[in-house]
Order: sequence, then structure tokens, then C-alpha cells
Amino acid sequence: MNTQTSKPSVYFYNALSMNVSFLQVLIFLIIGIGTIILFTTRFKVPAFFALLIACFIVGLGVHLPVLDIITTIKDGFGAILKSLGLLIILGTTLGLLLEHTGSTRTMATYILKKVGEQNAPLAMSLTGFIVGLPIFCDSGYIVLSGLNNSIARRTGIPVTVMAVTMASGLYSVHCLIPPHPGAAAAAGTLGVDVGRLIVWGIVAAIPAMLAGYAWALYAGKRELVVNKEPARFEEAASGPPVLNSFLPILVPIALIALKSFFTIDPLKSTRLLNVLSILGDPVIALSAGIILAFFCKRGWHKNEVSTLLQEGIEKAGGILVIIGAGGAFGAILAATKIGQHISTFTALEGMGLLFPFLLTFILKTAQGSSTVAIITAASIVQPLLPALGLASDTGRLLSVLAMGAGSMMISHANDAYFWVITKFSGLEMKSMLKVYSVATILMGIITLAIATFFIAGTAPVYEF
Repeated sequence: MNTQTSKPSVYFYNALSMNVSFLQVLIFLIIGIGTIILFTTRFKVPAFFALLIACFIVGLGVHLPVLDIITTIKDGFGAILKSLGLLIILGTTLGLLLEHTGSTRTMATYILKKVGEQNAPLAMSLTGFIVGLPIFCDSGYIVLSGLNNSIARRTGIPVTVMAVTMASGLYSVHCLIPPHPGAAAAAGTLGVDVGRLIVWGIVAAIPAMLAGYAWALYAGKRELVVNKEPARFEEAASGPPVLNSFLPILVPIALIALKSFFTIDPLKSTRLLNVLSILGDPVIALSAGIILAFFCKRGWHKNEVSTLLQEGIEKAGGILVIIGAGGAFGAILAATKIGQHISTFTALEGMGLLFPFLLTFILKTAQGSSTVAIITAASIVQPLLPALGLASDTGRLLSVLAMGAGSMMISHANDAYFWVITKFSGLEMKSMLKVYSVATILMGIITLAIATFFIAGTAPVYEF
């Protein structure tokens, strides 16, 4: 195999940064995003094809060779499926099994009895926040989506509200708190104490979660309301016991959490940690959840099991192609080297926290991945810290939080998490942009404000 052609050579296409201006990159970025929105909302073109068209518009607009565009599309498509493909198939199957066995109805009934119907969105937002501490937001959403949709049906609360409130809780911690890879990598690059970042990250993530929750309640209440099911709590008696119903969700979350918290240091290697690394892999953890889901019902028939498993694969297929296309679009945008343009284009003096925030915000909006945006921004910001007046320990900490804030916004059509929420909740593109994408903007701004005006007051920051 020719290793030169097997790698995404377009990522290192040096001529691009020399021959294409920042303005040209920005113009075609806007055109590409606008194409996706126009085609999917106005002309009802399937998202997969709209994303594919946008890849070529942006790539050709910034003078990428056609063969490099195709290579990058393939690499971006494959990379996102490599990281999420099995998770989505297993998560979809788990959700179908829980729905078929009546487990989601049992869980929804139990939660509503405890918190009351009027507090269901806040309960799911807090659930997302807690679940999101150890696991990726997309994994957490896949695991919890069946439960969330069931609660929406039981309460009659618009599914948009329920989806975005839970998604906001998961997203707030994903962008700010180790062991999530973006925040963890940025802390390592900038030399920030991880324990301190976890504490202050939680402080910043709570208001961000509440901002997403509040906007979802305000904007989502105008969206379609699902038909409310009769709130007869005794219906759950026909389903599995409460503990059996929750175990297929709780066990995967617990396994992934144990791996995240006890195997952070790659230099430590014991038999127990090796076992946790295996059991805590999301693929293994979700597989364990599927096995437990089979204990939620007695008297399985061979054809019944075969039909459910086949349905899970088929349902996941439609989700996978869209998420893969989103990854391809993100890879094309990453090839524009927009971060390099920004670092040379912007005057740094006096910008302080605004620079890492804006840089990460543009990177996130351009290529879709919060993790990639933070890691890329950290490598650019690190040598610029003295010029920004952020070379102190607190300044470095706040820089990571500012980058985390920037990485929240704007989540839109090139973000895999955006499509996970869309497809697992059955929402339309228009609703997602109006409610969820706007929520991510508010979350980022609130997080920056907390870092700038609250956390910065605990210690001296700027050192010129």
C-alpha cells in the first residue's frame, strides 16, 4: 500500500495557507453552511447529500484539488464512523430492546413519580450533566435517548424541550471538564493542574447547563407537542421491575465512568486497571447493556430477537450515513487551516481571554468537533500566552475554560453530536437550529462570562 495516499494529505496541504486568503476561506465557509441549511430546510434534500454537496463547494472554493477533496471526504467519513459507528449501532439496538420490553415506560413512570411532570426537563438536564461527567456526550445521549423520548410521550412535553435540555447537560461537561479529551489535552498543553480544572470546570458548566435548559424551555415550547399518554402509573406493573429496567442503562454508564476515573494516567498499569479499560470501553459497556436488556422480558422467541436486532441495524444505518457525511464536511473545513489564518490575522495585544475564546469558537463552527477545536486552539494559544497576559497559573486555567466556552458554539450541521440528537429524537433540522444551535451559543457566552467575571476574581490573572 502507498502510505502517502492512504493518509489525509489534504490536512497538510501547505500551499492552501499561502495562496488562499482568510476572507476567501470565511466566505466559502459561510456558503457551505448556508448550502446545508437551505437544501435541508427549503428543498428537503436529505442531509447526507446536502453535506456532500457542501464539501465540494467549500473544497473547490478554497482551491483544493478534486482528488484531495475526495480523499478528505473519505478520511473524514471513515474517521467519524470509526469512533461512533459501533456505538450508534449498539445504542440503537439497546434503545429498541428497552422500548420493546417496556423498560423505558417503567423508568419514565418511576422518574415522573419522583420529580413530577412539571420538573421532567430539569430532571433530564441534571441527569445528562451527571452522566456526562465520565462519558462522551454522544455516547451519553445514545444511552439515555430512549428514556428521554419515553418521558416526553408520558408528559406531553415537546420532544424538542426534552431533547435539548438533556443534550445541554451532557454538552456542558463534555466541553469543560477532564477526563474529556479536549479539556484534558488543553490542560496538558498549557500546563494547567487537572484537579483545579475539574473543580472550576464544574463551576462554569453548571450555569452553562442552566442556560441551555432555560433556552430550551423558552424556544422549545413553541415546537410540536407529542400526544400525551395517560399518566396511569400502574401501567408500569406490566413491565419489568424498576431495577431491571434501569440496569441496562446504569451498568454501561458505571463501567465507562470507572474506566475514565481510574485509568487517566496511562503510565499506571495493573491487572485491575487493565480489566477496567476493557470493561469500560463504550463498545463493551453497551454490549453489556444489551445483554442485561434481554433479562427485562421472559419467553423470548427466536424470530422476535432476530427481528429486533435487524431493526436496530437498519435504524442505525440511516443515522450513520448522516453522521459520516458530517465528519466529511468537518474534515474539509479543517483542511482550510482556518486556525492558522486566525493566529496571524488577529492583533493579540489587549485581547486576553477573548482570543482563545474566539479562536476556538471559529474552529468549532468551521469543523464541527469540540475536541478538535480545543486541541487545535491550545496548540496555537500556548506560545501566545505571554502576549495575551495569561502566563500565570490562573491565566492558563482561564484560557482552557475560555477555549471550552468557544468549543460549545456553534454546534450545527457539521457536528456529529448535532446529528445524534437530531436522529435519536426525531427532530427536524429547523427545530435543531432554532433551539439547540442557539442554546450552544448562549452556553458558550455564559461560560465565558463566568470565567471572566467570576472565576477570574479569585486570583490575579493578567501579567504583562
